[in-house]
Amino acid sequence: MSAVWFLLILIAVAGFGVQAMLQSRFKKYSRIPLRNGMTGRDVAEKMLHDNGIYDVQVISVRGQLTDHYNPTNKTINLSEPVYGSNSIAAAAVAAHETGHALQHAKGYAPL
Repeated sequence: MSAVWFLLILIAVAGFGVQAMLQSRFKKYSRIPLRNGMTGRDVAEKMLHDNGIYDVQVISVRGQLTDHYNPTNKTINLSEPVYGSNSIAAAAVAAHETGHALQHAKGYAPL
């Protein structure tokens, strides 16, 4: 029984470590603007349109790093720091979430 508790604690600590690393990297790259000035919203919309997808909405949601794609209502939900920012970090997060929308549109089964 103690091995199970140890494993659960180890998984929780690893999860917190990954989250802290992600927040640190996001903060670091939030200071570097894209040369083309595109915001997270712009990046997501361009990727969608470049792939012929026009039925997915890109919206702003509260919070930080609360970004996600909702396949039920076909929305890419970008947190405020991503939606309106023209940083490398914002572009990366927006592109990641848009990738999920592209997978959904192409019928990628694991999604």
